[in-house]
Amino acid sequence: MGEKQFLQKLYSKSERQTEEIAERLAKTLKGTEIIAMFGGLGAGKTAFTRGLARGLGIDDGVSSPTFALVHEYEGKFMVYHFDMYRIGSYDDLYSTGFYDYQDQGVMVIEWSENIEPFLPEKRINIKIERISDSEREITIEGAEKL
Repeated sequence: MGEKQFLQKLYSKSERQTEEIAERLAKTLKGTEIIAMFGGLGAGKTAFTRGLARGLGIDDGVSSPTFALVHEYEGKFMVYHFDMYRIGSYDDLYSTGFYDYQDQGVMVIEWSENIEPFLPEKRINIKIERISDSEREITIEGAEKL
């Protein structure tokens, strides 16, 4: 391993910049990472996921999996995009088949705050905070320096 893990704070002034930050992160991935995303409604989690997917060669329209719970995308690696907004317990999480996806590809989890006690310790945390209508502070923990 030997790769250094950093806590990084990056700033985005547009949805496109948020996507570009995620594309840079995608270039550092090995293919089985768990990316836990934190941030309120409209923070930019889906935009971040769209950029991450684009960075992995996925051009399909990435959308929030709110009702489906998980969307699957195929690119350089499989990407499993989860929405945990309505999940609140271990039993709820287990019933989604969440654990069957581990080590099968990159797992991107929106609303990770709802399942944080059940997430593996080895993961990349992405926290997106809304500063204004267009500006975001993006904190990345557990990834290589971008």
